[in-house]
Amino acid sequence: MPDRPNIHIFENAEIVMPDRVQRGWVAVDDGRIIEIGEGAAPERGLDLAGDYLLPGLVELHTDHLESHYAPRPKVRWHPLGAVLAYDAQIASSGITTVFDSLRAGVDVDGGGLGAELLALAEALDDARRHGLFRCEHLTHLRCEVPSPDVVETVENFVSVFPVHLISLMDHTPGQRQFRDLDKYFTYYGGKTGKSDAEIRQAVQRKTNENAALSAMNRPALVKMAAQRGIRLASHDDTTLDEVHQSIHEGVAIAEFPTTIEAARASHKNGITVMMGAPNLIRGGSHSGNVAAEELAREGVLDILSSDYVPASLLMAAFDLPRRAAGITLPDAIATVTRNPARSAGLQDRGEIASGQRADIVRVSVVGGVPVVRQVWLEGRRVA
Repeated sequence: MPDRPNIHIFENAEIVMPDRVQRGWVAVDDGRIIEIGEGAAPERGLDLAGDYLLPGLVELHTDHLESHYAPRPKVRWHPLGAVLAYDAQIASSGITTVFDSLRAGVDVDGGGLGAELLALAEALDDARRHGLFRCEHLTHLRCEVPSPDVVETVENFVSVFPVHLISLMDHTPGQRQFRDLDKYFTYYGGKTGKSDAEIRQAVQRKTNENAALSAMNRPALVKMAAQRGIRLASHDDTTLDEVHQSIHEGVAIAEFPTTIEAARASHKNGITVMMGAPNLIRGGSHSGNVAAEELAREGVLDILSSDYVPASLLMAAFDLPRRAAGITLPDAIATVTRNPARSAGLQDRGEIASGQRADIVRVSVVGGVPVVRQVWLEGRRVA
């Protein structure tokens, strides 16, 4: 062990490494992991009392910020207050790198943030510049492709703020996530309070209008991402034709494929497959689509995302080995750490390994449930 006064040692931990779980210690200096050892540490450090020590979780797709900013219909919270409350929840869930998933494009029925998207982006930027964040925040624009204003909105956004991931979404009823129209009526009836007749009328209008808008907007968004070097994700691919389109467009990540066929084809062609952690924990999709557990058993699940429940990410990772034979705890932890980091082009985090960022999480298991005890970002305690 080098004689450096700023070295911090985490000892007596069950360390989840890329290929095994090892009882031992980790040494951190200047925000990086510098050494890992088995057994007793060479000197006293923070005794983790046998708790797990994991890499910090990496979250690529969570729209949870919007629920802090718009907690009730027609209610808007203070943007910076919403951002900081969201950040605290993210960090306390063990997530040290988060892609804030902001929706671009306004639904004709009133969904979407519209100009408020920039207000949230400015609040995120203020918190970043003033060092208020507990974890690292990057930007994921969720682009509603058939929206009439989506291209202009994204162009305006990327001219001011950095964007690290763009996903191509299309929630037209009768396809992708909502190919089951009964599920669509149930979902939007509960969400909007509109009558069945009103929703059916909107379905007919969207079906007629959205195809033309998508045919125009999707190529423009793909071109914009390519020109700016922004990674692309597809959203809710369902058919082989949709997967082939994603391959042609250079998509890197398949978010929430809705069928086993789409997931297999994406995985086979080098597109990283992401599924929702709530899907795994609940035992299925709330939209009636393919279960994450089925993809895990098929060997085509690469990444888990917390989607709408930040705490679900860690819970699903610990539950995954029980759900799918042959998946070890290190394999499962990789779906929420190394795999999302690498798919997003981040090579410096996601593993307990020498030279990696000291983004680390202490976890106890209580009654079979993993509980975040402490969180460090680049060696600095943040939760």
